[in-house]
Amino acid sequence: MNPMRSVSQVRITSPLLSGLVYALIMMTIGTIVTSLFLLLTSTQESSLHTLTMIIHGVSLFIGGWVAGKRAGSRGWYYGGMLGILYFLLIFLVGFLAFDAGLNLQSLQLLGILFVSGALGGMLGVNTRK
Repeated sequence: MNPMRSVSQVRITSPLLSGLVYALIMMTIGTIVTSLFLLLTSTQESSLHTLTMIIHGVSLFIGGWVAGKRAGSRGWYYGGMLGILYFLLIFLVGFLAFDAGLNLQSLQLLGILFVSGALGGMLGVNTRK
């Protein structure tokens, strides 16, 4: 019997796609933690808007970090593009599921996501070995 020499791994080579996957995973974890926090404490749902902005910002920062690290250069560009792509995905889900339109809060979210992704991308490029 021949021993297995190497195990094949799936690696996403696109910086935008890998950053998007990491951002969506972090958003899912943040959403679950926030839901448990609201369930187990007496926190009011009026603070939910602030919590969702924080979750999206942190998720995009981590996704931008991964995208910048994978890209190796132009981290702000890949992070900012990731922020726009993430916003379009979130906006599309909100539009199709809840009939939410484009308003001031969604433009505020776009700005937060772009800046957060760009900052993460800049730091991701600088942490590349």
